[in-house]
Amino acid sequence: MQGRIAILLLAVLAAGCLGLGGCVVAPPRARVVAVAPARVWVPAHWNHNGVWIVGHWRYR
Repeated sequence: MQGRIAILLLAVLAAGCLGLGGCVVAPPRARVVAVAPARVWVPAHWNHNGVWIVGHWRYR
């Protein structure tokens, strides 16, 4: 009787280890393609020193 319980416990333990330690399948990640930096318009504004900054283009 104890032999059957030990075998059953060992089988459940082995099944649990195989179930939790299995391979995780995930879809491949998309590759990021390097593109040229985009230019964006920065509108005119006041900076922290109270100086008026005119609108200008800058790279994003």
